[in-house]
Amino acid sequence: MYNSKREPLEILYQDEYIVVINKPSGLLVHKSPIDKYETRFALQEVRDQIGKYVYPIHRLDKPTSGVLLFALSKEVAQVMSEDFRENRVKKEYISVVRGYTEQKGLIDHLLKQMLDTKAEKERGITKEEQEAVTVYERLATVELPYAVSRYPVARYSLVKLLPHTGRKHQLRRHMKHIHHHMIGDTKHGRGEHNKLFREKFGCYRLLLHAYKITFIHPVTHKDVTVYAKVDTIFRKLFQAFGWDRIEYK
Repeated sequence: MYNSKREPLEILYQDEYIVVINKPSGLLVHKSPIDKYETRFALQEVRDQIGKYVYPIHRLDKPTSGVLLFALSKEVAQVMSEDFRENRVKKEYISVVRGYTEQKGLIDHLLKQMLDTKAEKERGITKEEQEAVTVYERLATVELPYAVSRYPVARYSLVKLLPHTGRKHQLRRHMKHIHHHMIGDTKHGRGEHNKLFREKFGCYRLLLHAYKITFIHPVTHKDVTVYAKVDTIFRKLFQAFGWDRIEYK
């Protein structure tokens, strides 16, 4: 979780055109009506840290951690934003979800555009459904000796997720759709599993991490791949579940 007293944000890649950070869970990318009382943002933190104005290219949900790109000019931001819109940027995530998933799967399920503000909801604004596709792969499983709901034990999967589209909360909503809710997801998840992870493992965050991004550099036109390590909470869970040696890169 993000703490304002923490060390400077981890910079994973930087040149004269782009900077990439490992965003911690709990930090908003920029000011948003979603959380109007929040006072700290990744955009501000990166700007102050490198001493240069930065432009957001894409975003990660506040509770999601991992690779996050900023441009150092408006022109580069426009090029990279278009690459994201046209799905020319490849993003890969890992997550802990309830139950044992299939070994591999493809989720092709339309998602209705989510309203951004309370005012939109009060005005009765509706948005259309959009195409949304996610590929997943199960990397590991664990069975825990804790009764949850009507089950005598609790089962979980570590999954790799590759979104082929970029809809809001896509991965969280898609995993809910196939009944393998993400742990720590307070909006689309299951409260009883979130509670278990808080009480047994001190885990208060959404277990979704963007660990890898691959893109074509907007100026050099070379392929760039950037990795982001998981945080302490993920590492402790991996150790507790015997997932220390799982390869997901």
